Amino acid sequence: MTREELFSAAIPAPDAAACRRAKAHWDRIAKPIDGLGRLEEMICRIAAIERQDIPDIRKKGLLLMCADNGVTEEGISQTSQSVTLEVARLMGEGRSSVGILTSRCPPAIYAVDIGIRSDETPEGVLDRKVRKGTANILTGPAMTEQECLQAVSAGMEIVRMSREDGCRILATGEMGIGNTTTSAALLCALTGLAPADVTGRGAGLTDEGLAHKTRVVEKALSLHLGEMGISRAVSPAGTLEALRRLGGLDIAGLTGAFIGAASLEIPIVIDGLISAVAALAAEQIAPGCREYMLASHRGRERGVIEALRKLELYPVIDADLALGEGSGAVLLFPMLDMAMSLYTSGTLFRETKIETYRRFGS
Repeated sequence: MTREELFSAAIPAPDAAACRRAKAHWDRIAKPIDGLGRLEEMICRIAAIERQDIPDIRKKGLLLMCADNGVTEEGISQTSQSVTLEVARLMGEGRSSVGILTSRCPPAIYAVDIGIRSDETPEGVLDRKVRKGTANILTGPAMTEQECLQAVSAGMEIVRMSREDGCRILATGEMGIGNTTTSAALLCALTGLAPADVTGRGAGLTDEGLAHKTRVVEKALSLHLGEMGISRAVSPAGTLEALRRLGGLDIAGLTGAFIGAASLEIPIVIDGLISAVAALAAEQIAPGCREYMLASHRGRERGVIEALRKLELYPVIDADLALGEGSGAVLLFPMLDMAMSLYTSGTLFRETKIETYRRFGS
């Protein structure tokens, strides 16, 4: 993939009329207007994406991008990079946290080695390794532009694969020691926010560790934004440059997944910080992608809400989650299924003696 091909990605607009019809159907069900709140809105948006009044989200997929990050050399995590490979191995075996969480209603799981620092790709994990981990963003760019484009392309390819397998809705997740640091740095580069406002504790840092991590993000931003000659990246080209300098291969792969889902008209669920920053990068590279995104949870990392605010998306779960692996995104799946049960089988006002509630305003 070339940058020109990426920037010319066609993102169709969802069907606004289908969204209005879905909203009208919700209002015919014997319940208070907007009784399920944002879940009703999500079903309407999915109807618009699928261009049909009764959307089908029965077959679900989970995309997991696994990669290592050179910035761990700076001591910004309490664990070593070897954890990335070991968790990816568990993902391939279906024994990682998200595999156990979804065992009773399993989605199709696409765990991807897009940049684990190892010669090995674990069994059950798709090998799309671009390189064995990124470079340290404190000393230079994380990757070359071609490597970044390769990772974005891999994310788009996995979405196409899931579509061919029949998936109608996707969740996103990742595994990569150090990726809350790269995500915080990239978020600051895309928004102009201060590192102190978005840098979090990751898998667990002391106050001293958090202060050090924040300083690392500040130094990385000073280096790369200084070389780019900008205060923040807003254009598609600027966003791609910030992504390749400050991001990780996992973030780049997820960015491709969001763009790929939008181009193929598939609803896709944002998980936590890493996923949300990739979603923001996707929207800045290919405007219109956000129309296909659903926000699952607020997350414990401080930057999640900032990224979602920029996307004008609102999460429905507030449970102080910090597990990663797409765990928050897949928690949205059963909630959507329950909402769909009411949407498709709910008792209508005309089937009762209850007077139809009227909608006032929007």
